[in-house]
Amino acid sequence: MAIYLRGMEPEETRALTLAMRDSGQRFAWPADGRPVVDKHSTGGVGDKVSLPLVPLLAALGFRVPMISGRSLGITGGTPDKLESIRGYQMRRTTAQLQAQVQLIGCPIVGQTEELVPADRKLYALRDATGTVASLPLITSSILSKKLAEDLDALVLDVKHERAAFMQEMASARALASAMVHFGSFMRSPGGCLDY
Repeated sequence: MAIYLRGMEPEETRALTLAMRDSGQRFAWPADGRPVVDKHSTGGVGDKVSLPLVPLLAALGFRVPMISGRSLGITGGTPDKLESIRGYQMRRTTAQLQAQVQLIGCPIVGQTEELVPADRKLYALRDATGTVASLPLITSSILSKKLAEDLDALVLDVKHERAAFMQEMASARALASAMVHFGSFMRSPGGCLDY
C-alpha cells in the first residue's frame, strides 16, 4: 500500500524487478538463428491480440515464449480465455515450455511455478489489497517475467481508457516510458532489449 500511495524511486523499481526476475529460473535459449521475441499487453476489454499474433510470429520464424497473466480485472487474461477450451493445458514446467518453443515456435501458457515466483505471490497480494494499478509495481511485474524469458525483442501494447488499468493517456504514457526505460538497461548478460 505504501508503494501504491507513494511510488518508488527508479533505483528501487530496478532492484525490485531484478530481485523478482532472479527469484526463480531463467531461460537460456540455444542459438539457432531464430530471434526470441514476445509481446505484452496491459489488457482491457476486447484485448485478444495475442491469440492470432503468437502463432503468426512463430510461422514467420520467431520463437515466442508467450507467458500470459490471468485474472486481470474484469477482462481476465489470455489464460482465462484459453482455459474455456476443453483440454487446453495452460500449465507447463519451464523445461516443457522451452522444449515447446524450440519445437514449434510458440506456446501460450500461464506463468510457470519456477518462473518469477515472487511476482506470482506479490500479484496475488496486490489483487487482494486493490493495489494492482501501481506504476512501479506494474513495471516490475511485467519486466521481471520478460527479462527472465531472455528475449531479443519485446513489443509493449499499453492501453488506456475506461476498461484499462491506466485510464488516462498520461498514465499510459508514463507506464510505457517506465517499461522502456527499465527494460532497456536491465537485460543481462550485456546488451539491451529492443523495443
